[in-house]
Amino acid sequence: MQPGAALLAAYLSTHSAMPAKSDDPSSSSGFSEAPHYHGHRERLRDRFREAGADALSDYELLEMVLFRALPRRDVKPLAKALIAKFGSFAEVVHAPELRLKEVSGLGDSAITEIKLIAATASRVAKGQISKEKTVLSSWSNVIEYCRAAMAFADKEQFRILFLDKRNQLIADELQQIGTVDHTPVYPREVVKRALELSATAIILVHNHPTMVC
Repeated sequence: MQPGAALLAAYLSTHSAMPAKSDDPSSSSGFSEAPHYHGHRERLRDRFREAGADALSDYELLEMVLFRALPRRDVKPLAKALIAKFGSFAEVVHAPELRLKEVSGLGDSAITEIKLIAATASRVAKGQISKEKTVLSSWSNVIEYCRAAMAFADKEQFRILFLDKRNQLIADELQQIGTVDHTPVYPREVVKRALELSATAIILVHNHPTMVC
């Protein structure tokens, strides 16, 4: 199992059993019988534990993320609506909070759970950098790392990866955040920071949220 999948598995296994502050008004009232969707939740958990994340579709993974924030609701329709609106699990968890708030039935607690997954993915990527100092030794490693860090950003970013003489990452710093189609860059600040860190090489990274170069 890949490190990111393992961490997601640990998160879902641990948090699915822990009550979170709920967005569901009905969560304060008891049920004489378990609602129909409880059996569905257990089946999803069993499948996840037995076969891993690859055995679940995007909306089913998203359902599991929403279980804790919405304990008394059937979250399948909401999960499917989110995938339909944003396109994929990755695009949902990286969507701006303001856009998530546009979705009917998605409250602050559920949005927090979703954004926690995005933060987890970013932390995993950075953790791999710390643990494996040669992770940026190839172009494909750089692309994979940068995609995890900024692929779904809704504003233009200018990041700098500072490397030592063995191409080991010293620091990853977000230099500027611009608008949807513009971000300023100041060469003097780039050089100054490289000297401060004693970097022997830098990688300049810039995204285009609008897909227009």
